[in-house]
Amino acid sequence: MKIKDMRVGQTARIVGYEKGDPAYRHKLLRMGLIKKSTFTLLRKAPMGDPVELQLATFNLTLRKDEAEALNVELIDG
Repeated sequence: MKIKDMRVGQTARIVGYEKGDPAYRHKLLRMGLIKKSTFTLLRKAPMGDPVELQLATFNLTLRKDEAEALNVELIDG
């Protein structure tokens, strides 16, 4: 599942990353977007860019391309 398919207020877990540039995956890891971490979708712009996530103790804003690089699974409906 992708973040774009989530509704605001839903909680999900990161299960993986899209294949591609390893340097880009490292950038996501440095932002705290590691496998098995959970987050709540706080805001999503009408066109899906940007999205705001609550991750651990901070809020993180991602551009559409960054959000699309993550594969997630819902924890709650």
